[in-house]
Parts: sequence; structure tokens; C-alpha cells
Amino acid sequence: MNRLLALCLVLVAVVAGVPQAQAHEVRPALVQIRETGPRAYEVVWKRPVVGDMALRLVPHLSGGALEKAAEVEQAAPGYVTRVWRVRDGPPLAGQTLEIDGLSQSVTDVIVRVTTRDGGTSDHVLKPAAPRLTLGPSRPAGVAVPAYLRLGVEHILVGIDHLLFVLGLLLLIGPNWKLVKAITAFTVAHSLTLALAALGVIRFPSAAIEALVALSILFVALELTPTRRAAGGLAQRRPWLIAFTFGLLHGMAFAGVLADIGLPADAAPQALLLFNLGVEIGQLAFVAAVLLVLAAGRRLLQANHRTLPPWTALAPAYLIGSLAAYWLIERTVAAI
Repeated sequence: MNRLLALCLVLVAVVAGVPQAQAHEVRPALVQIRETGPRAYEVVWKRPVVGDMALRLVPHLSGGALEKAAEVEQAAPGYVTRVWRVRDGPPLAGQTLEIDGLSQSVTDVIVRVTTRDGGTSDHVLKPAAPRLTLGPSRPAGVAVPAYLRLGVEHILVGIDHLLFVLGLLLLIGPNWKLVKAITAFTVAHSLTLALAALGVIRFPSAAIEALVALSILFVALELTPTRRAAGGLAQRRPWLIAFTFGLLHGMAFAGVLADIGLPADAAPQALLLFNLGVEIGQLAFVAAVLLVLAAGRRLLQANHRTLPPWTALAPAYLIGSLAAYWLIERTVAAI
């Protein structure tokens, strides 16, 4: 069974390593439209930056308000922000918002519209659907399900988090200890996610990302035959390791919410839905891996085949290599 788990990790890690073993670089963009009068509104555009290069995404309103130069433009770590203030423009209702370049990207755009009567709505534009027709707003707090989708997508593109979970699965195996470990991981990251997203605790995001990579490297070391034979703490109390590192991963999850913000009038609902989305994505990943393993085991048994001995070493080397790369890269970025 351990060799079959190793083979599964080989396949996942090969996919994870393309291209250039990047993780957590695909952050959502944000368009925030706030109506201030009958024909007046403010548009805030936050475009993600990968390294030193901003993604080529350009917002357009069919009324033409965004075709002129922005009144405010500033750069911050991970984002470039532009602000337009329209004082006598066409009404928002009926206009089409389109993000040029989104269909060629792998990111999403959160759209938040607030009208002068207090109504709000949140939407998600995706590469397959890069435009939205603005209409009458819905009551405040109803549209936050956009954050549920954002949570699911964030964990599924977070290769580092998935490798940590996969490492736990490889270390523990599909048994009740795994259930306890996943539960501990969930409780821990839910706690720090909520505290960080609500501003109760603050942290340097670059340092947290480096520590997340360190947690994956630790799991990789625990997967080596020597550590397995020693029967260390990670094998005897995997839930404790999952909880401890889950606190770090929760703060990393909170980074995306800190970047785009929570709706002021529906922060608890949006936070809950984002966290629920993370859990749905995480459990879907675990279920998919277990299904692949079950199918692979049956296939091997039916053909009376076994995996070669080298696959027993593959998990530690593959996870460890990726984790070491991220640790070096993120440490340099933090410094």
C-alpha cells in the first residue's frame, strides 16, 4: 500500500512541478465599484503582481469611464492599485464590465458593487466568463457565496498546501489517525484564518509563506525510511503536527482575504464561506487521492504486479525537493 501511495505522489508531483514548481502565485484581482451619487461612482482596480511583473489584465466599463487615466495609481507588495472617480458618467445599471486579458490567464476577478442605497453584490469573473452586466443590487450580505467559490479554488491551486495534506496521508495511511490529523489541521487553520482575516492578528505574509514551505519539508523528512523506522513524533502524534502547522497554513490562507478584503456588512458570512470552500476543496482532494489509490491497488492485484523498490524513496525526495525550492525562494523574498 505504501508503494502504491508513493506512485500516486510521483504522478501528482510531476504535475505540480510544471511550470517552475510555482505555488500561491495565482491570486485574484479585485474590482470594487462604489456608487456615490446618481451618476457618480468610484472604481478601484487591484491587479496582482507575480514577482516583478504585473499580470496583463485591463478592466473596461462599456460607458467608457475606465478609458481615461486613473486618478490614483500605487504599487504594493503583490498588487498594483488604480482608482477612477467618475462624477458625471452614465448610470451603472446596464453597463458591461469586461476584463481584457482574463481569458488568457489562470486567475479570477472578484467584483464588488455597492450602490448609494447600501445594496451590495459580489461576483466572480473567470477566464471562461470575463464579462458581467451590472444590474440592480441585491440586499447586503446575500451575494457572499462568491467567497465559497474563491475558497475552493484557492486550495485547489495551492499546490504547497495540497502537498502537505498528501504528505500526511502518505505518512499516516488511510485510517482513523488520518481522520484525526485532517480534523486537527482543519481546526487549526480555521482558527488562524478567522483571526488574521478579521485583523485580530497580523503577520508578515512573506515569512509565513516561507514557514509553510518549511512545514512541507518537515513532512518530507518524516517520510524517509530512516525517520519511519525511528517512529518519531509525527508518526506517534500526527494530529499534533497537523495542528501545529495548520496554524501557519491558516495564516497563509488569510493572505488572499487580506489582499481583496471582506465585505464590511457581511464579513462573518464571507469568512465562513471562504473557510468552508477551503475545506470542500481539501476533502475533495483527499477523496480523489484515495479513489485513485483504491483503483490502482485493484489494478496491481489483478495483474499480479508490484511497484519497484525505488518508489519507496520517491515521496520524500519529490516533496522535499519542491519544499526546499519554495523555502529558499520565499526566504529570499522575505529578506
